[in-house]
Amino acid sequence: MSDHGELLYSTAEGMDYPAHETTYKSFIKIGTIGAGIAVTVIALMAIFLT
Repeated sequence: MSDHGELLYSTAEGMDYPAHETTYKSFIKIGTIGAGIAVTVIALMAIFLT
């Protein structure tokens, strides 16, 4: 088996973790809003198209 040594992500320079966390939080927020919109549209279709 190969020797993996140290973890690269913990020793890599130039990683902007605050930017990564901000991007992740934005992704989750957009996903939540999108899911809410989809549920609203489906509910309105069920009400008005039946």
